[in-house]
Amino acid sequence: MVESARARRRAAAAPRRPGGRGRRGGHRSRHPAPAPAALPRAALALALLLAALGVALAAPAPARAADKPTLTLSKSQAGTGGSVTVSGKGWRPDTLLMMLVCGQAAPAVGVPGGTNSCANSRGRAVTTDGDGAFRKRLPVAEPPQACPCVVHVATVTGRKTAVDAAFKVAGHPVRPLPARQDGGGRLSVLTDTRLDGSGSLLTWFGSPPTRRLVFTVGNVGSTPVRNPVFQVGTSHGVFAPQWEEQQWRGTIAPGRKAQIELSVELPAGAHGDYLVSLRYADRVLAEQPWGVGRPWGVTLFWVLLCVVVPAAVFRVGMVLVDRLRPDRGRRPPGRHRTSRVGEFTVRLPRLRLPQSAVTAERETAAPAATTTTLPWFSPDADPGAPAGQLSAPSDNGPTTKGES
Repeated sequence: MVESARARRRAAAAPRRPGGRGRRGGHRSRHPAPAPAALPRAALALALLLAALGVALAAPAPARAADKPTLTLSKSQAGTGGSVTVSGKGWRPDTLLMMLVCGQAAPAVGVPGGTNSCANSRGRAVTTDGDGAFRKRLPVAEPPQACPCVVHVATVTGRKTAVDAAFKVAGHPVRPLPARQDGGGRLSVLTDTRLDGSGSLLTWFGSPPTRRLVFTVGNVGSTPVRNPVFQVGTSHGVFAPQWEEQQWRGTIAPGRKAQIELSVELPAGAHGDYLVSLRYADRVLAEQPWGVGRPWGVTLFWVLLCVVVPAAVFRVGMVLVDRLRPDRGRRPPGRHRTSRVGEFTVRLPRLRLPQSAVTAERETAAPAATTTTLPWFSPDADPGAPAGQLSAPSDNGPTTKGES
């Protein structure tokens, strides 16, 4: 008894463990509680994982468009009738490109004469894939200008990008590139070009769109440039630009710069994506895209014309039918009366009298109708009849023929 009492006191004095059986028979937990320090560590690890995942999602993919476009040819020389495989990387994804064989050009200077010196009839179009790469076979043709020649690849829409690769056309004549005739002065565009101006109501109805090409040039040569002559060209799609010479009055000293404004005009009714090019001394200095809206006023004019002209023809036809229709003797009473005035028929509205006036007219006309009597019912007296007796039969009784 004494030992059992001591055992009970020891058990009561001993500290109770979490989940253990207590003094009153508490049940032990199947899952032991985690350590207090484990919870902050797990939360910290989870927060770090979510932060890393967010940074990975927010980080932009490798910008392929920022890579410099490259061009690779399967062979460096081929004759007319052959072909060369052109491969490219680093272009903008899903972009339409035009491949041409051009003469009087070099990779260092590009194509000074524009696409007028290229074999445009044998060019090929290709679209880049999602990675900005392409691969296509290009037939070899002799360009209109002599070699040195290049394979010229340029974008058709969007921001202008062009890359040239040296290529030799077998059997085509070769001539050196012409020297630049700039008198020692060299002009270079210092700032981005822009187009100033806006359309007007006349442009909305098909008038030629006009803008001002504004740019700043600097003389990086050793001699001054006096009254330079620039060439402004506009191109639409894959067509070559149409160049127009414009002279700027002034002198640009070596190391100086000047802001120049040149006018640009498109044909009447032009709309779509255009490219304005600036060239000086057979060298393209800048290019500026120009998006021209559709002249919806012209469309509205044609729609109205298609509606008004048929309506006018129908109206004239109805007038002619009314004039050529034979007149009938008496037309049935209608809602309107017609009166011919000159060559046209004018319909006059029928006047309606008030109801009181119509009733008074009927009452006035009624007595006149009742006073009218037939000749054989006249109230004249018979000379042989007694006084006060009428010649007409009376109601006294029937009469026979021959009685007086």
